[in-house]
Amino acid sequence: MSGYDAVVVGAGPNGLVAACVLARAGRRVLLVEARDTVGGGVSSAPLSLPGFTHDLGSAVHPFGVASPILRSLGLERYGLRWVQPPTPVAHPLDGGRATTLERSVGATAAGLGRDGPAYWRLMAPLVRWWGRIQPFVLDPLRPPPYPIAAVRFGLRAIWPVTLLARALFREEAAPALLAGIGAHSFLPLEAPLSAAPTIVLGALGHVVGWPIPQGGAQAIADALAACLRHHGGEIRTGWPVAHIDELPPAAAYLFDLTPRQLLAIAGERLPPGYRRRLSRFRLGPGVFKLDYALAGPVPWANPACARAATVHLGGTLAEIAASERAPAQGQHPTRPYVLLAQPTLFDPTRAPEGRHTLWAYCHVPNGSTADMTALVEAQIERFAPGFRERVLARHAMDCAAMEAWNTNLIGGDISGGLPDWRQLLARPVLSLRPHRTPAPGIYLCSSATPPGPGVHGMCGAHAARLALADTRAGQVRDQRAPRWV
Repeated sequence: MSGYDAVVVGAGPNGLVAACVLARAGRRVLLVEARDTVGGGVSSAPLSLPGFTHDLGSAVHPFGVASPILRSLGLERYGLRWVQPPTPVAHPLDGGRATTLERSVGATAAGLGRDGPAYWRLMAPLVRWWGRIQPFVLDPLRPPPYPIAAVRFGLRAIWPVTLLARALFREEAAPALLAGIGAHSFLPLEAPLSAAPTIVLGALGHVVGWPIPQGGAQAIADALAACLRHHGGEIRTGWPVAHIDELPPAAAYLFDLTPRQLLAIAGERLPPGYRRRLSRFRLGPGVFKLDYALAGPVPWANPACARAATVHLGGTLAEIAASERAPAQGQHPTRPYVLLAQPTLFDPTRAPEGRHTLWAYCHVPNGSTADMTALVEAQIERFAPGFRERVLARHAMDCAAMEAWNTNLIGGDISGGLPDWRQLLARPVLSLRPHRTPAPGIYLCSSATPPGPGVHGMCGAHAARLALADTRAGQVRDQRAPRWV
């Protein structure tokens, strides 16, 4: 329990990546996790019936394939296999209609009628320039390496989704498709910069698809853990940390935790002004999550929905905007936008032969205890009549249950803090080096740091690289406190 160069607290994807980066650089690393298994937001378990594997957190992972750090770790060598559905996203509409985001921009545009040319003009440049846009999206705030590409992205990203959709499109399908993608952000669709995650996720659908890991999201965590062990890192599970002094001596401590948890564990080592800033970090809405064991596939009214692992349920742009506005105002939507994943259509390893799993959630006010089951199932039935007849078992988790499973999900917030424009610029505080705290040797590497939510591991990678730059032969360099306000 001595001689570590770095200790990482929290074995979610960012903590695992941070530990891997440090271990690959030759540092002796200890990763500690409160739960008995690693994974955090990329965990799987048999929640419903024997033989059914469900994803407790994230289910579909466009960033898992696009992330530079995850690609560089070579996780396929450690057993990770990606499954690509034919269609990244389906969005059903009333009357048995549906629109889809296809791997090809042209194929997607062809399905959007009169709005096809406008969709092409929106997405084609982003896809073509993705290699130059990606650093601007996934790095902390700094001058972009490709300013022209960044400006082109920014001119689209600054819009609210509602204004962008209404400015570009004239029919119903294209605005609905954009709204369904944009609602992943947890922001009201009228919010400034809500178009940024919308066009990023849309572009990723064309660039890399929206794949699922074979066997469940746990496969990502298991591959990262195997990578860490391969490079000499140690993992200790079942170790909840209440205070930093409980950890063994090390040159650097990296926390894959929320700012609130960092304050509880190491607050006394942080300057008062920095503690005040962290205490003001705002949480996002929560989620109500359902996992199903099904006797057969979802009986979609439109068969195009069976070609995608990800289906967005919510109807029109106006309906989805109303649903996403409600949690921000402390209200529950009466017709919730439902984000749904049907992995066993493409990965039969997760259920007994002929059976299926279904993963779904809707957004609710942070800390909500409301049971949204009936409202979620009404939305599924709306586009898949007869769905309830195929339900063998269901497992529900409200905000309290989500937090009980993973203490990082405070009040059911799975985004690591509200990702609005203020907390994208100041995440968790406004700083040139936001992953470094003013206390030497203490770093934050969770999704409360740039680039924010998503299973990309970049928060962990940035923190680990900063820790490596701040250390020499295992000793913390003398350093000035980071610039923050």
